[in-house]
Amino acid sequence: MNRKKFNDDFKKMIVDFYHSGTSVKDLSGEYGVSEVTVYRWIKQLTPVGSGDESITQKEMVEMKKEMLRLQQENEILKKAMAIFAKK
Repeated sequence: MNRKKFNDDFKKMIVDFYHSGTSVKDLSGEYGVSEVTVYRWIKQLTPVGSGDESITQKEMVEMKKEMLRLQQENEILKKAMAIFAKK
């Protein structure tokens, strides 16, 4: 089965159409994207929060991954510091 790749601009356009009142079923039929995919894009790209503090679900996932990476890096540095302090 061939999987189509859609760029971010296309995804944002579909989500904007949804927010302007176009139904998921209409978007799916018109642009050849499954309804499940459209719902996933809406979930990922719809801002959470209000005003300047709003972020998308996708950005939140990326931030959590980065935070985990930094926490692991910090633990490694703490262990290295303890080893060098013994010498």
